Amino acid sequence: MAMNRRPLVWFALIFVIGSCAAAGLGWHGTLCMAGAVFLLAVAAVLGGGASRGLVIICLIGFGVAAGQRLWADSRNVTELQTLLAIAESDGLRAAYNVRVSGTIISAVEVDGDRAQFRIEAVAVQVEDEEPLVVRSERLMVQLRLAVQPEQEIAAAWQRGDQVRIDGELSLPAMATNSGGFDYRRYLRSQGIHWLLKSKGAAALAVEAGAAEVFSAASLYGRVDTARAWLGARLDYLYPAEQAGYMKGLVLGIREDLDPEQFNQFARLGLTHILAISGLHVGVFMYALTSVLKMLRMSRERILLTLMTAVPFYVLLTGASPSVLRAGLMAMLGLVAARMGKLKDGLHLIAAAAVALLLFNPYFLNDVSFQLSFIVTLGLIIGVPPFRRAMPKWRRGGWILDLAAVTIVAQLISFPVTIYYFNQFNLLSLLANFALVPFISMIVMPAGAAALVLSIVWPWGAKMIANLSIIANDGSFAIIEWLADQSLFRQVWGTPPLWWVVVWLLLMGLAFRKIGSSNARAAMEPVSQEQPKHIESETSLHDEQTIPLQAKENTAYDPAVTGANKGSSLRKHLLILSFIALLLLGYAYVPDAFDRSATVSFLDVGQGDAALIRTASGKHILIDGGGAISFRKPGEEWRDRSDPFEVGSKVLVPLLRDRGVHRIDLLIISHMDSDHIKGLIAVIGEIPVKRIWWNGSLRATDDSTKLMEAALSADIPLYAPVAGERWTLDKDTHLDVLWPNDRKNEVAVIKDQNEVSLVVAVQLYDSRFLFTGDISIPTEGAIVRTTRERMNAAQERVDIMKVAHHGSRHSTSNEWLAYWRPIGAVASVGATNTYGHPHPDAVGRLNKAGVALWRTDTGGEAKFRVNSQGISVLQK
Repeated sequence: MAMNRRPLVWFALIFVIGSCAAAGLGWHGTLCMAGAVFLLAVAAVLGGGASRGLVIICLIGFGVAAGQRLWADSRNVTELQTLLAIAESDGLRAAYNVRVSGTIISAVEVDGDRAQFRIEAVAVQVEDEEPLVVRSERLMVQLRLAVQPEQEIAAAWQRGDQVRIDGELSLPAMATNSGGFDYRRYLRSQGIHWLLKSKGAAALAVEAGAAEVFSAASLYGRVDTARAWLGARLDYLYPAEQAGYMKGLVLGIREDLDPEQFNQFARLGLTHILAISGLHVGVFMYALTSVLKMLRMSRERILLTLMTAVPFYVLLTGASPSVLRAGLMAMLGLVAARMGKLKDGLHLIAAAAVALLLFNPYFLNDVSFQLSFIVTLGLIIGVPPFRRAMPKWRRGGWILDLAAVTIVAQLISFPVTIYYFNQFNLLSLLANFALVPFISMIVMPAGAAALVLSIVWPWGAKMIANLSIIANDGSFAIIEWLADQSLFRQVWGTPPLWWVVVWLLLMGLAFRKIGSSNARAAMEPVSQEQPKHIESETSLHDEQTIPLQAKENTAYDPAVTGANKGSSLRKHLLILSFIALLLLGYAYVPDAFDRSATVSFLDVGQGDAALIRTASGKHILIDGGGAISFRKPGEEWRDRSDPFEVGSKVLVPLLRDRGVHRIDLLIISHMDSDHIKGLIAVIGEIPVKRIWWNGSLRATDDSTKLMEAALSADIPLYAPVAGERWTLDKDTHLDVLWPNDRKNEVAVIKDQNEVSLVVAVQLYDSRFLFTGDISIPTEGAIVRTTRERMNAAQERVDIMKVAHHGSRHSTSNEWLAYWRPIGAVASVGATNTYGHPHPDAVGRLNKAGVALWRTDTGGEAKFRVNSQGISVLQK
């Protein structure tokens, strides 16, 4: 009976399915899933694949997991329901001046001019109202520091402190672009429903003598203090450019890691090195065991010491879901070994999954939890058969062992990686094969040894650290070179969830086929000519018997039978490979047969960015948004280590999510920062075939950096003028309407608005007009020159981008009367201080009967275009 052999594994599988069903399908979907599971369970019993008792236990597990998650969801609501109702009626923009009392429950992160942490509130008092007593309302606090000395004040705050904070309470932002990051959903998975924004360290008062000494938050606060102290030791041992990396590698402290360095690791799929997980726990246990053996400690005492040390290590390294999984598996394994009942890895990971989800069902939403369990499970199932299918080397077998682990890990992590991060590097396999062992077996132990030794022998610790500094310099150089090879970087759009499941099942089936073939090969009689070392290896397999037909049929020929089985395996693997190729093709170009075009006016705040996918699958990007900096000299201390930047945080992730492998045409309307700053990151991450621009520059850092990035990437630049037409494909035509003349040289123009590149894009029979930041006088000039050139009193566009974000001095009656648009889009920031779109411009649009979409209130405006016309798409 297949299921009866591993009852805990099957129970855990059904338990996880129940939790997933409740998380993704709700009550009704969970009931339908429960019905399907019940029917499969009945079939398993009737088919003899499982005992009735095991099936009943698994069904109970499904019910417990689903019920627990549904119950958790029903309780995961704010206690401030009155404020929530008002906020929702005000269009989700309401903010309340409040005074909050509570306990800090997370480490305080001080980065530039911001201190961020979480509190568990017990009282919330809205201004001029009675305090609202709450049981445990969790809030995310973002406190903006006023002056540099406040950084030290904020750094002294710690978990467990009882505090009182004055600030502004508001709802977290939702995703305003299709596929964009949903901050509200992210915080909700952690039981947080409100943001508390405050200014100045004086807004927070620590209530002296009120801290609970033995509370969980206070104990975690002591752990935070220990981590900070150890981190300071690494700051002493390593230079500034390496200290953040070593803190992430050894202690799991990633706040000080250089963002560009992290990006290089991410490009090569190496970020798992910086996330404390099974690899780190394994190295820790191996090192500690080696030391204890040198001290001639007995096996029982070693196990007891490890059982004590592992939880401490988990806490010290941050207790993330991945390290919790690794630590729990290690503890379960140690307990089983102590009792003499050690099971295989499948039982350990099954028990760990059930235990962690019982502790917190929202771990299921955590990417690191998913990756940790999926990859670990894949390694347990896939590596043994994969390795046995590889050659048997007398020497250098460890190379094949490492290759098997690396290849299986890549195959298993691939679907989850592209689902969440939308990128894959063809050099990832090489990087993981060469660098992971080097970093995990040399650099990480050296860093940990130097850290421990620095407490008692700083000079000796410095010597060890210096050796690892040299090793880091070498690995950083290799990683930087590999990450810069843009030819091997691939963009993958977000595949549907079913695709991820099918890929993982396909890999599991392939490993099973290989394993079955290996098992049958192990049962074959060993010929006289076989080397002895192969006989000894095959003798290790379980359930080794000579096939029955070999005993009964004297004509049995192992060579012929082996050939037939090998042919059957090759046939099965060929079929599975073909299916895998079909899946890869679908995931890489899911819309290959879609002959409709789409036009998306993206929400990038107070700026412009529009993405066009043509009917043939080509992409046009018009502008890229970007915030204008008003930083004054002497305020460099306000700079954050990884500041929010529209290009890297919004635009590039959106392009990847939509599977934009290449931008066939990048149109830069003009050189204002709110149109170009985000394009610097785009050019660095996604190939651009050609650029159109207005032929001028502006004396700003953003303009200079953009041109340097374009020239460095060897992208051709064109400066088209009014009257030029270009056909991108048979259904896509671009007409340039402005500027009216071409300069003989690149001019530096401070006021870029009136030299904006104005382009009309025709998709099938529909037209979209992109206007940059022109004002009414330039609108009139365009109308006159276009009327003369086209010899027509009126032209028609379907959708118009409102010029200059809906400024009062744009979108004239003459402009609207000439183009007669059906709809218009205003690209506007939700909190802009310019008053855009101006009521006068909105009034003129309403008077002309033009439908208006606004990115500040409605988020992304997206349209589908085909030969029948235009339709509006919902996010």
